[in-house]
Amino acid sequence: MPAQALHALPSRDDETRGLWLGLLGVAIFALTLPMTRMAVGSAEAPQLPPLFVTAGRAAFAGLLSIVYLLAVRAPWPRRAQLAAFAVSALGTVVGFPLFLALALRHVDAMHAAVVTGLLPLATAVAAALWLRQRPSAGFWACAVAGCALVVAFALLRGSGRLSPADALLLGAVTSAAVGYVAGARLAAQMPAEQVICWVLVLSLPLTLPVTLLAWPVAPVRAMSWGAFAYVALFSMWLGFFAWYRGLALGGTVRVSQVQLVQPFLSLLAAVPLLGEHLDAATVAFSLAVIATVFVGKKMPTHRPNRIQRTGERP
Repeated sequence: MPAQALHALPSRDDETRGLWLGLLGVAIFALTLPMTRMAVGSAEAPQLPPLFVTAGRAAFAGLLSIVYLLAVRAPWPRRAQLAAFAVSALGTVVGFPLFLALALRHVDAMHAAVVTGLLPLATAVAAALWLRQRPSAGFWACAVAGCALVVAFALLRGSGRLSPADALLLGAVTSAAVGYVAGARLAAQMPAEQVICWVLVLSLPLTLPVTLLAWPVAPVRAMSWGAFAYVALFSMWLGFFAWYRGLALGGTVRVSQVQLVQPFLSLLAAVPLLGEHLDAATVAFSLAVIATVFVGKKMPTHRPNRIQRTGERP
């Protein structure tokens, strides 16, 4: 989610290319929810184990990352960077995909799309706390409003009570936000594409053994294996390449705004891929969350005096 910041304004051509690449990355990420649901199945018809999907997608992407890092002759991370790599890995390789896969066994992809729509705002909160910034009262009001909308949606869907799956989804959002901010700090020190690759490679001592231990023994539908291949190749790897490059070419501030459409793209994708029904309440809550995130990101934040290169994927 990080990208290299540019001090000079991008050209019109670079900005256009950056926006298209950013939109491509968002479209890839938007399919993660329905594809994960397809991979793990439902509680009534389980497919791949959530632990296998979590570890396996990172393990296969990690093996591809070795090839990429060797091809570009990337230098080894410095010892001082290992803590940030560990935090990023815990958030993006372990926490987010595991909580998401567990939750999607019990709720549909549309439900998850509305709740995870808070991710850009949660990332901004994590960045503010990590960087010791002082967001305005308006920013915090938007953060509270976004959380209230998500809780209200979950209560509506749960007939007046929250389900364990909602707690898992909020855990996924929190994990991703912290992991993204740690990755953003690393992207100020190396090419952003190499950050996700090193995160995946350094996670291999954990993800490879877990993948083998959690390998499914029961028969699994071919479409579930196809969905797993998608989240491993695209969601965990190639999507970040398109996203990072788009941010670098078109400018972080402008290109990052396209991620506001990600929850809605997830909703639309769940209809043909999973046969889910898109109702008016889901659309209304999704648009309300998107609007809250948009307003919150526009609110002023008092930054530290030193200049930093940032490029968080919001």
